[in-house]
Amino acid sequence: MSDDPSAAAVPGPDAIPGANPTAGPDANPDAGPAPGPDAFEANRRYLGSVAYRLLGSFSDAEDVLQEAWLRWRSVDHSTVADPRAFLTTVVTRLCYDQLGSARARREAYFGEWLPEPAVSYQDSPASPAELAELGESVSLALLTVLEQLTPAERAAFVLHDVFSVGFDEIAASLDRSPEATRQLASRARRRVKDGGRRATADPSEHRQAVEAFAAATTRGDIEGLLSVLDPDVVWHSDGGGVVSAGARPVFGADKVSRLVRGLIAKWFTPAMRLDLALVNGEPGLLWLDESGAVGGVLAFTVADGRITEAYVVVNPEKLTRIAPAAG
Repeated sequence: MSDDPSAAAVPGPDAIPGANPTAGPDANPDAGPAPGPDAFEANRRYLGSVAYRLLGSFSDAEDVLQEAWLRWRSVDHSTVADPRAFLTTVVTRLCYDQLGSARARREAYFGEWLPEPAVSYQDSPASPAELAELGESVSLALLTVLEQLTPAERAAFVLHDVFSVGFDEIAASLDRSPEATRQLASRARRRVKDGGRRATADPSEHRQAVEAFAAATTRGDIEGLLSVLDPDVVWHSDGGGVVSAGARPVFGADKVSRLVRGLIAKWFTPAMRLDLALVNGEPGLLWLDESGAVGGVLAFTVADGRITEAYVVVNPEKLTRIAPAAG
């Protein structure tokens, strides 16, 4: 495969990890029952997590899962020894194909294109079973950086570094050698490190900075904002041309603080509020409008107690799956 995706055709069972090309009517009857259609449902959450991290869009991920389901239905399940590995390959190849058309759409997008945020309200750590299904948390900032990678680099990085898939399996998914796949992941890792902003690994420090930002914002306190913003902070916003948002990033604490204060003065009313939530696994904020509906999602990177980057998604098409916390 080249780095410019072409149509993702699923090859015969002998070319896909997890398949057993010798299985069939004369297969060993003691090998256990062949996987049936329920195997797809059993792995759906995991497959959806893979597709979302590869594409940065829930709607695109859902399209991939639908196509993967149709292809799974057409496969002779008696030839599949490991449904999870088989389906991971199918989903990876479909996403690889999607990344080509997605890149073209995003280049024509009005303003900055930011990934669709994933919002939750669970502060407790995920169980081992949940981690296996969901993979490592991928922040909105990291998903944005992944947009700079080639499709092959992104697939290798996400599958190996996020979901701990082995290089042999990834190599078969990308139609490359394991060594070439290892190099793709290594190159992607370097590009992610070089393209990322300084960030802390301390969740409590991250949360404190987000809470301080929310408090200063709702008061219109420019000095409070300046105290929590890194001098080189970058503000990203995505309105998609549907609602008002900056078409380009805003750089520097002074400009960002004045932008935020201006937005609050123009748009914020006493009936609106900013609520703390987990955005792609990290503390972030939901902006709730006067009706209580989600009008925007804010994600942040934090280093040394200050916000180094803010990602503001207000495109309503990217907020349809988000509901405020109950109660």
